[in-house]
Amino acid sequence: MDTLGPRIKQLRLEAKLNKAALARRVGVSDVTISYWESGAIKQIGHERLVALAQALNCPLSALLDGGTSRSAPLYLRHELPEPWQASNSKGIELPMELTPGQRWDGDCHLVTPAPGETFDFLFQGDLAAVAPTDIFRQPGLYLVEEGGRLVIRRVHQGPTGELMFQGQDDAEARPYTPDCRLIAKLVALWRHEPL
Repeated sequence: MDTLGPRIKQLRLEAKLNKAALARRVGVSDVTISYWESGAIKQIGHERLVALAQALNCPLSALLDGGTSRSAPLYLRHELPEPWQASNSKGIELPMELTPGQRWDGDCHLVTPAPGETFDFLFQGDLAAVAPTDIFRQPGLYLVEEGGRLVIRRVHQGPTGELMFQGQDDAEARPYTPDCRLIAKLVALWRHEPL
């Protein structure tokens, strides 16, 4: 599997940029670029990753999965089925260094809210990497089927081990009910901010 460092170097060379020129565009030192390319620094913040993709004039997917799949993010809607079930999409290999502290098995999929759809924690233009799972692995944001609709909730365990679900504007978390089902864990989130 390719790692992020060699991808950065390859894309930099394809863009005909030296390390200093790329560093200026991203707002870091050329030493940092060297460390990224060599793998000495494995964790790159989301803002820097987006700036890196812009500086290299490449889609974020070229950094995330080596450009092996040029597919656009899947549209996330409240209606079932999950977007990766309804299409012939293939997952991406998300470098582990982009998601420190996250655990998941299998593929990730890039999703964004469909036009006109609104979700807690995920806004129009945002991009999220989701790992399908029906098992609670750690606290965080999950795509949940709740009452027959797909929603995003902050999920954690309560004092006695029960799952607790909380929406963005909820003052308190609600305990698990039979109409809730975990669908996927959000393992990375990139917020769209106009330039």
